[in-house]
Amino acid sequence: MSTENPQPLWQPDPQRIARAQVTRFQAWAAQRYGAPAEGGYPSLHRWSVDELETFWTAVTDWFDVRFSTPPTRVLGDRSMPGAEWFPGATLNYAEHALRAADTRADEPALLHVDESHEPRPVSWAELRRQVGSLAAELRALGVRPGDRVSGYLPNVPQAVVALLATAAVGGVWTSCAPDFGARSVLDRFQQVEPVVLFTVDGYRYGGKEHDRREVVAELRRELPTLRAVVHIPLLGTDAPEGALDWSALTAGDTEPVYEQVPFAHPLWVLYSSGTTGLPKAIVQSQGGILVEHLKQLGLHCDLGPEDRFFWYTSTGWMMWNFLVSGLLTGTTIVLYDGSPGYPDTGAQWRVAERTGATLYGTSAAYVMACRKAGVHPARDHDLSAVQCVATTGSPLPPDGFRWLHDEVRDDLWIASVSGGTDVCSCFAGAVPTLPVHTGELQAPGLGTDLQSWDPDGNPVVDEVGELVVTNPMPSMPVHFWNDPDGARYHDSYFATYPGVWRHGDWITITSRGSVVIHGRSDSTLNRQGVRMGSADIYEVVERLPEIKESLVIGIEQPDGGYWMPLFVHLAPGAALDEALLDRIKRTIREQLSPRHVPDEVIEVPGVPHTLTGKRIEVPVKRLLQGTPLDKAVNPGSIDNLELLHFYEELARKRS
Repeated sequence: MSTENPQPLWQPDPQRIARAQVTRFQAWAAQRYGAPAEGGYPSLHRWSVDELETFWTAVTDWFDVRFSTPPTRVLGDRSMPGAEWFPGATLNYAEHALRAADTRADEPALLHVDESHEPRPVSWAELRRQVGSLAAELRALGVRPGDRVSGYLPNVPQAVVALLATAAVGGVWTSCAPDFGARSVLDRFQQVEPVVLFTVDGYRYGGKEHDRREVVAELRRELPTLRAVVHIPLLGTDAPEGALDWSALTAGDTEPVYEQVPFAHPLWVLYSSGTTGLPKAIVQSQGGILVEHLKQLGLHCDLGPEDRFFWYTSTGWMMWNFLVSGLLTGTTIVLYDGSPGYPDTGAQWRVAERTGATLYGTSAAYVMACRKAGVHPARDHDLSAVQCVATTGSPLPPDGFRWLHDEVRDDLWIASVSGGTDVCSCFAGAVPTLPVHTGELQAPGLGTDLQSWDPDGNPVVDEVGELVVTNPMPSMPVHFWNDPDGARYHDSYFATYPGVWRHGDWITITSRGSVVIHGRSDSTLNRQGVRMGSADIYEVVERLPEIKESLVIGIEQPDGGYWMPLFVHLAPGAALDEALLDRIKRTIREQLSPRHVPDEVIEVPGVPHTLTGKRIEVPVKRLLQGTPLDKAVNPGSIDNLELLHFYEELARKRS
């Protein structure tokens, strides 16, 4: 068990601890706000959850949040759902994101990289000029506070400009990546009824051009609320009839005018993966995101004006919004628009090298793919600028920690982080002043009362339980779109433990204060009363070189029995013979427990994922229980729908 993991893989040296922003914040908050001066991060965290209102006051003070109207208090109502943060306050997110233009006009705010891997800078002054010009044009088009503005865009500077201009006018931003098909985009955008659509004619990925003009035409037909469409010619085509040209809208030299909006005013709409129905349209606020991201990026990620922040993401994933918020800390952000593995598996490391990234974020799946492919990042690239490699999307297995330590640098801060689209932030993860233990997240985040609960709602330590948050966080959704009575919002997080956020993950909080994520609790494996997370199985099985990827499902049988198949997608040239079957079962038996050994191991043509790359366990479970495909899964949310026919056919045979 990870709790018996006393030797850290990495320990920050005293100089690093002393210069970390969270160390300086603690000393300052001790003088100003009564925070504990001693005891390091654990004592600061305890204070931050015990004195929630004082802590968030200190955060807004430390980061100089500009309230154009001051709040009457910090928490008007702390009940969940419905916590009311900083009532009476007004501000603007975009104003804070562009503050560095006042003092560092000619330095890069953005570094844009495509598959040529050559960075192209956009200065703070140029970013502010384009945002000012576009915001003025949006107002001229009649966009008013609360109107939705949508983007069908890759990870390019134009997407950042459009988001910030929308926020500047008080509009509500929402985006999808251009690899989403028309149905997937419409399932999202039709819910929020946008008045403006920013779109590209296509994108480049994997060395190929992908023309999306037909999809754009369908979006225009099916979104009747659109008053304007803005054409961004990434592939060099002319604007279609009736569309406005991007360059014309961003040619002005206009100082941005920032609409001062209430703290809880919507900033953007993010979407759940929507694997079993319409995606939830999750609304987060200008003020809530501003203060949560300042805390997370400034104190936890330790980002500031000297840093370069690269996270491999697309505009359809919350990590893109999180990346853009790097601007809040005056950090240069790196936008990579391209395949994570083009021209080879090491592509992201090359981008990190060429942009001088100090914090490089990626998915756990990419790290494990590099390990399997025999990539040697430090041997092949100058990664001396990289201080931290962060991972999310799924738990980083212990082997991933060891590989990063061995193949990048032994003095590398490895930050496995876990949060969710639902809060657009992290519940637990990076702390620059704490040791890193293999397979563990360093600690819960400041202001986040993260606990592990048993089914009766009792906190447990060194045992697997449900991830719950017992305090409100500023970036929790203000509501879901088209959920007038709040029932869907309530049922998503608060139905299990009234008044307490249940996220749907199995976790262990260790007696050392670190956190282990075991996987989703709604696809939990329960053998003979022992609950376990799927991530534990993936970690040991996918160490085997023959296994490219795996999927494990636990299904309650009508007779009271339990069927647990393990599906394996084999590496090229591998065969699921008796020898491999025996190795799979022996590996699980010895490294986990005999209870984890699957009832069957079944070769599959591939493992289906959401469009943001997460394995879909619950829809496959529903298929295997006999649910028809159109009821088990939202087809537009899956990366390869054809793969699901295998599981559908298997269910038919078993019945």
